[in-house]
Amino acid sequence: MPPNAGPAPDNSSPDALDLARRLIRCPSVTPAEGGALDVLEEVLGGLGFTCHRLPFSEPGTAEVDNLYARLGTGGRNFCFAGHTDVVPVGDAMAWRVDPFGAEVVDGVLYGRGAVDMKGAIACFVAAVARLIEGRGGDFGGSISLLITGDEEAEAINGTRKMLTWLAERGEVLDACLVGEPTSNEKLADMIKIGRRGSLNGRLTVHGTQGHTAYPQLADNPLHHLVRMLDAVASDPLDAGTAHFPPSGLQITTIDVGNKVSNVIPAEARAALNVRFNDAHDSVAIEAWLRRHFDAAIEAAPNGKNGARYEFAVRVSGESFLCPPGPLSDLLCRAVETALGRTPELGTTGGTSDARFIKDYCPIAELGLFNATAHKIDEHVGLDDLRGLEAVYKAALETYFEE
Repeated sequence: MPPNAGPAPDNSSPDALDLARRLIRCPSVTPAEGGALDVLEEVLGGLGFTCHRLPFSEPGTAEVDNLYARLGTGGRNFCFAGHTDVVPVGDAMAWRVDPFGAEVVDGVLYGRGAVDMKGAIACFVAAVARLIEGRGGDFGGSISLLITGDEEAEAINGTRKMLTWLAERGEVLDACLVGEPTSNEKLADMIKIGRRGSLNGRLTVHGTQGHTAYPQLADNPLHHLVRMLDAVASDPLDAGTAHFPPSGLQITTIDVGNKVSNVIPAEARAALNVRFNDAHDSVAIEAWLRRHFDAAIEAAPNGKNGARYEFAVRVSGESFLCPPGPLSDLLCRAVETALGRTPELGTTGGTSDARFIKDYCPIAELGLFNATAHKIDEHVGLDDLRGLEAVYKAALETYFEE
């Protein structure tokens, strides 16, 4: 455990705030473990969990440490999935406090990972402790935590490999709650039951270099590139589906590197990202893009003059939906019990490790606020920490009553 992790609370009854502060004080910027999993293993072990540290690696990637912990050996297994890795702090001097200091100012806890998602992990562990206090160790099933250290990066050596490890052991997850930040205006006002897919594309257009005074002797790749990008940016993919908003395309960069104004460049490059709903898969999205690119080049006013393009695609995840059902109903009831409000079921936001877990069991996502995730002065209100702990406890109680 790192020296700045702070004094350990009473492991028999962990407090959400104390645990969140201990976790934030661990500088676990991907792929560094930073001591965060050490803290969790210590606390969970004190609650009776059997813990497994699972480091994974493969050529060309950094080794990532992960943690699987389980309480109980029989009955239905309710899993909480999350990550202790965090994104870099950016300009540390721009923060009002030390990004890894876990300071509380005016009822607000500041620090990298406060909402994404060390705060949610702390709330779940505290909720489990309260459940055990009320029911003892025989609560009618098993509770597990699947905690990775590379969700914020390539997601290669974390959740996917942990799920394979579990399957090889014959362990089954019956339901999974992912603690990603999902709240918008009020705590727990949204539960995610799916996510859009994400396709990243890099487009390179090759033309013919020449003098700007003699364009007829050249073929400007930028002119082709602009028409190609306009073709895909101006044609909506869809109008949305029953549970998803419309798919969207964003052009993220256009690069030429031309330092002079009298030379037509030989090539031009651009990058784009498509967030697509369950009306498509990545293969269909790529085909749609290529059709538009081909048509734009063929329709060039002066012909394509030998222009050609290359399009490289990387898919971060396919769209998926876990339709409203027992798990989302249970979580809605837990929010109503703990906070007196009815959450919306949504599919907005970026990708998460839920895209891997949904192949193994029903999943839903419910956590703290999105507003300051990945930002300077990431923070969470202490009342919201207590509120999320209450929601998680109500969810566990309801799950093991059914």
